[in-house]
Amino acid sequence: MKKYKGTLIALLLVLVIAFMFIFKEKEKMSNIEYTFSIIKPDAVSRHLESEINEIFAQNGLEVVAFKPMTMTVEQASEFYAEHKGRPFYNSLVEYMTSGPVVVQVLKGQNAITKNREVMGATNPKDAAPGTIRAQFAESIDRNSVHGSDSPESAKREISMFFDYNEVTSK
Repeated sequence: MKKYKGTLIALLLVLVIAFMFIFKEKEKMSNIEYTFSIIKPDAVSRHLESEINEIFAQNGLEVVAFKPMTMTVEQASEFYAEHKGRPFYNSLVEYMTSGPVVVQVLKGQNAITKNREVMGATNPKDAAPGTIRAQFAESIDRNSVHGSDSPESAKREISMFFDYNEVTSK
């Protein structure tokens, strides 16, 4: 038994380290979220979809569903219903229906928070350098991208544009 004691201890250490690694990986996976994103008409009209999605990818956000489309007034009105009655509501609906958009689902670790960080502040004047809005937004009203602000919003917004079977993990 003494002969194998060192080997057994080494094997036990290897197993402990392996289990710790597996646990850490599982812990990382538990923070995987899905979030909703729109590349808005001002960005699509300037053909910035690839550049914007590259920024998402560089920040650990994977596009797992996307759909180029032009929103109807009904879709935009329903999507922005929480803003109904505010002074900017009608112009927001008009803008979002003025041309093509790309609706998409992003997946990643803490995707909702990460997406909001990567997009930057709503007003591009306040957006941190390197964020999507700092680089591409034309104004507070034409700010290139939208992203869900909570898990509840993400679920609601994704379900407005995608069926469950359209969202895939690559």
